[in-house]
Amino acid sequence: MDTSTGAPVLLLTGIDKRFNGVPALSGVSLRLRAGEIHALLGQNGAGKSTLIKVLTGVYAADAGEMALAGQPIRPASPLDAQHLGISTVYQEVNLCPNLSVAENIFAGRYPRRGPAQGWRIDWAAVHRESRALLARLDIDIDVTQLLSSYSVAVQQMVAIARALGLSSKVLILDEPTSSLDDEEVKSLFAVLRRLRGQGLAILFVTHFLNQVYAVSDRITVLRNGGWVGEWPTAELGPQALISAMVGREFAAQASGHAELPAIEATAPALLEAEGLGQRGQLLPVDLRVRAGEVVGLAGLLGAGRTELARLLFGLARPDQGRLRVDGVAVELASPADAVGHGIALCPEERKTDGIVAELSVRENIALALQARRGVRNTLSRAEQAALAERFVKALGIKTASIETPIGLLSGGNQQKAVLARWLAIEPRLLILDEPTRGIDVAAKQEIMDEILRLARGGMAVLFISSEMNEVVRVSHRIAVLRERRKVGELPGGSSEDAVYELIAAET
Repeated sequence: MDTSTGAPVLLLTGIDKRFNGVPALSGVSLRLRAGEIHALLGQNGAGKSTLIKVLTGVYAADAGEMALAGQPIRPASPLDAQHLGISTVYQEVNLCPNLSVAENIFAGRYPRRGPAQGWRIDWAAVHRESRALLARLDIDIDVTQLLSSYSVAVQQMVAIARALGLSSKVLILDEPTSSLDDEEVKSLFAVLRRLRGQGLAILFVTHFLNQVYAVSDRITVLRNGGWVGEWPTAELGPQALISAMVGREFAAQASGHAELPAIEATAPALLEAEGLGQRGQLLPVDLRVRAGEVVGLAGLLGAGRTELARLLFGLARPDQGRLRVDGVAVELASPADAVGHGIALCPEERKTDGIVAELSVRENIALALQARRGVRNTLSRAEQAALAERFVKALGIKTASIETPIGLLSGGNQQKAVLARWLAIEPRLLILDEPTRGIDVAAKQEIMDEILRLARGGMAVLFISSEMNEVVRVSHRIAVLRERRKVGELPGGSSEDAVYELIAAET
């Protein structure tokens, strides 16, 4: 659809937003036209979520202008934005599964009957209008049934119907396909094209590049809180798009590669996944990791890296494929099962899934070993202290005392403590999910050196990072994921460009 002409229905110019003096958005612009699907792209931390929250009244912009249909706006809350005609459907469907479909669509704004009936809810109107809104999406279901009785895909459509019921001029979809399978995505896109044809302006936030090219008319890219550019989708190829997102051109260049321990090509796999997948989260993946080997897992945010790590650690259950440890098939029903097989995971979200901020450095380091030993074989205070002191020294954890609450340490030192926790159980395979995110350069180098030391000692490492230079520097092999599937492997010594080219290759 040609959306190159006509005044924008929504126009944002020069949007700034700071938190404690740190810029989250700086000079960001956005033009959204009626009858357009406009993709908003950027890596983690690019500012997409902050921009949406400014647009929907969650945050107030520190500077800049917003206009809807040519009129200045300044939404004070999400409800205010909805009344203006700006509605948002988030990645997690924020509906009530214990209410009916119709109740979810009209909750908080039920049509009512006159004073003679005591302004009671007009249930006939609720059901009639709910069916009409869903029919606009080509959905025909029983609106009196509980929402929980329908699939995630249908629940997503109900959320969109609720947004449309607010007479929207602009519909914002934040990662709407993250929990949908391929067929459900196709159905959603058919709905979006129908709404586009009806003149609705749609802002589509996603990490899946193939979906951008399948459904969007125009692309805006943000990077590090700043506006990079706007392009018609047909004029911006995948490689150019990735270059805009990561802030570098594709140009062959030498990468610094660490000296890695030699691995025999015929060495048996410590861990081997065959067709391992989970519906809606990860398409079947083959992966093998050998003792002493660092396997890098590369891909843009949303590629499926963390989803694979969760399957390998028993945090999620695969519904297809098999997993072998030392050639023997295993089922990991929980992280305890994974630990029992010598597998450890340092999670991506250090603050929420890694540290227990109120506990001391000593207690945080001892957690995994104590969990493995069980409640009847507790570590004494002296044993915990000896363990903590050993790893504080070995990893160079900077803390005033092992009794200091870990929440008071810097991000890099918190990360080292989480690493120490898992090293204390002497795992055979260590999965590191974004181990250097949010820490300073010196701490990054120390952690990277520790990864290499562990590999030289015979530990297998699965290394996940958005920092492509880190992946190519320390990996014997690099498995590349794109849009929840493995698209290939590259040998150690490959360049960053080779990884990006594989990510950008046409499906």
